[in-house]
Amino acid sequence: MNVDGGGSTSSRFGTAIHITALDGIVNVNSLFTLAVFIGLAWSPTDPNNSLVTDPTCVAGPSIAENLVCFHVYSFSSFLFSSLVALSLKQAIRISKTTSCETRRVLMFTFDMCHINKNVLRTGYLVSAVGSVCGCGFLMMALVNVAQIKLGVLGCESGSAHVYGAVVPLLTFVPLGLLTYVFFVLFAFTR
Repeated sequence: MNVDGGGSTSSRFGTAIHITALDGIVNVNSLFTLAVFIGLAWSPTDPNNSLVTDPTCVAGPSIAENLVCFHVYSFSSFLFSSLVALSLKQAIRISKTTSCETRRVLMFTFDMCHINKNVLRTGYLVSAVGSVCGCGFLMMALVNVAQIKLGVLGCESGSAHVYGAVVPLLTFVPLGLLTYVFFVLFAFTR
């Protein structure tokens, strides 16, 4: 694949790596989208669906509204990211059929295609931003789920349980997202 802007070449395996990376983005986003749908199907305002015994710790309607909003934001972010990734896959496949020449070297077959490297990188970056935003919104929705199930944050009678659920969530998800962003930016500069 001859990439405009850089003049470098890579084999069919290089194109397969791009396609596999985009497939990974779409697959992970699909799993998160399924989780969001399941979360939206759940009825957060059902009083029998909570572990809170203290009436002062029961989550109010604003937390339930935020839960639904964050689920919708998360769904739209994951859908956006997946659509961008699928568009990039289609662009790679179209370029492979229209502007490629095939060369054989020993036992390897190389496809030399013209793809704008800057467009490909920007597409990866935009798709990654959509995935990161979706994860952030899903994390905020899960904080609201914890508040509905275990009591609001700052409530004296049950806050240890809700903090026990929320603190690891607010620690590990951002660490994972920072790792993801680091590697996306690393790949963006290569």
